[in-house]
Amino acid sequence: MRGTITLVGALLGACLLADCGNAYDDPTTPQVDPAVAADDALAAAGFLVTRDGAKQVVRATGDIKSGIDAYRALLGTLNPNTAGEQATGRREINWDGVPAAVTNTDAFPADFFNKNSPRGAVLATTGTGFRVADDGFAAVNPSYAGEFNVFSPAKVFAAVGSAALEVRFFVAGSATPATVTGFGAVFADVGRSGRTTIEYYDVAGRLIAAVAGPRQNGAAGLSFAGLVFDTPIVARVRITSGEAPLGASVRDATRGGSADLVVMDDFVYGEPHAIK
Repeated sequence: MRGTITLVGALLGACLLADCGNAYDDPTTPQVDPAVAADDALAAAGFLVTRDGAKQVVRATGDIKSGIDAYRALLGTLNPNTAGEQATGRREINWDGVPAAVTNTDAFPADFFNKNSPRGAVLATTGTGFRVADDGFAAVNPSYAGEFNVFSPAKVFAAVGSAALEVRFFVAGSATPATVTGFGAVFADVGRSGRTTIEYYDVAGRLIAAVAGPRQNGAAGLSFAGLVFDTPIVARVRITSGEAPLGASVRDATRGGSADLVVMDDFVYGEPHAIK
């Protein structure tokens, strides 16, 4: 695991969405953060699907269902929680079937969605664990009550002790490392552009792309971001959800704090294929 994401990662996500090739800044012209400009444009469109070389970028805000459905269509038919490698299609995690015994605790198993419910995803973090919540994390901090909306009721997810986590891919139900064509995630309460990101790494550990989770727009308070590559080359992803981990003494910037706090709902990703 690497340390806390640097500003470079966030800017790389923004570079996928705006022209980052012009190094000249006219000092007489007001400068606009490219991540903010991209989110402003997205707010008017609702969702956008764009081709960028050997990958497609999907970002949505406001009513995100249409954007997620477009992303699902790019990946293929849903393969439920069945062990073994499927020829095509996608996997999804929505947290809602997580048992009560590992809900609202900081001890959610990192391999739950490869061992208990085989979908080929294993979690890792530099923090102290993971938490699935059905109370909007109000048990962590009462100020969170009503802050984090859900896409698929009623559970959401976050790392504990860190705003960053990784998802590593395996043939579902096995220890065989795998790659996927793409990965996307639903984010709740993204308030600042360019601060929530997904980074994509290949089997050699090289960063191959990144995308920024859009700033939320509208009453739903949700956003979605994901990439789909033409071939399965993604061995792991690194998600940075907001600017700080949740905590008993940590408030969101909209509620008297200084950091943009973000949690996650659905993960949508390509079928994990064994590395050849």
